[in-house]
Amino acid sequence: MKILIASDTYHPNVNGAAYFTYRLANELVQKGHQVYVICPSPSFKNTVTNHDGVIEYGVRSIPLPLDIDFRVSLTFLAKSGIHRAIQEIKPDVIHIQNHFLIGKEVARVAKANHIPIIGTNHFMPENLLHYLHLPPWAERPLWRFAWKQCINVFKNLNAVSTPTRTAANLLRNAGFPNEVTQISCGINLERFTTQNDGTYLKKRYNIPSDKPVLLYVGRLDKEKRLEVIIRALPLILKKMDAHLVFAGIGKEKPVLEALVHELHLQHAVTFAGFVPDADLQNIYRVANLFVMCGIAELQSIATMEAMASGLPVVAVNAMALPELVHNGENGYLFPEGDSRALAVNAVTILTNNDTWYSMSEKSLEIIRTHGIDRTIAQYEALYKQAIAA
Repeated sequence: MKILIASDTYHPNVNGAAYFTYRLANELVQKGHQVYVICPSPSFKNTVTNHDGVIEYGVRSIPLPLDIDFRVSLTFLAKSGIHRAIQEIKPDVIHIQNHFLIGKEVARVAKANHIPIIGTNHFMPENLLHYLHLPPWAERPLWRFAWKQCINVFKNLNAVSTPTRTAANLLRNAGFPNEVTQISCGINLERFTTQNDGTYLKKRYNIPSDKPVLLYVGRLDKEKRLEVIIRALPLILKKMDAHLVFAGIGKEKPVLEALVHELHLQHAVTFAGFVPDADLQNIYRVANLFVMCGIAELQSIATMEAMASGLPVVAVNAMALPELVHNGENGYLFPEGDSRALAVNAVTILTNNDTWYSMSEKSLEIIRTHGIDRTIAQYEALYKQAIAA
């Protein structure tokens, strides 16, 4: 098939939607499809580039004022580039990843030209509202407005998917009137395995080899609630010697570093920064336990990668995380913001070998149903259904 994917965020942006879209495009190329992507260009110019067989149409963009590393394609700037790209590509099917500026305009053009179109929702307002620093009374109407904009775009598509049951229920509860197909974001189970070796990364980042390591991989941003992990660490250290590793970048890094200094934890915490893609599968093998405190996870690709790497998980009991972390089986769930509960759960796993091994095996069992090949096959079927209809 000739498949056009459109997204307001794409590689090298660091977020779940960008990461998923990039992997989807490349996996579809590997399956023999012609794949094109419309996304913000790295400049004010329209661009066309070929990245490993994926043809990327970059449409004019400008830096986001609050984050100069993130670029947005305003509709009046990107409109002509979007129209020209769709006319040149003549896709069999279009797949939008969001309802924002690019996604909305691509959906409008697709409908006008009778091109089959499906959408995947990675959005929830909580991922954006915390950046606005609004009082609680102002957040609720903005939350309703944000969902309304999403539904107005997605309700007119041929099909809509989300990665989890929780994400599907969010859409329905917000008023989405149509069927929602649940398709996991998926991961490469041949790349993320227990056979990987992180020894060289321990040396690179000066991570101790003689004590258990707790790991977080992802953005260091506010909704990830990483201060909860840091505040749990002194409680863990009272029971056992351990080390905490943050692998990722984000706006909250200075705040987190300041908290580490305030609690005198410099000796027990490593900020590894951005981990290159070539090393990503091995970073999980430096650890004995994966920790996730994010309260706005519609699935959590990092948690899936950790599970495929054989790690037990301690995660907050919020959003879709309980669909991956089965309490008492492959890890534990703790109440939002409860550092003490996080610490108790971590110590329980790390001080009992039998518990650790059984939870590691359960992580591997649960993750088997999330292979990327299965995800791609489900999307291929959805594309064919949209074309046939």
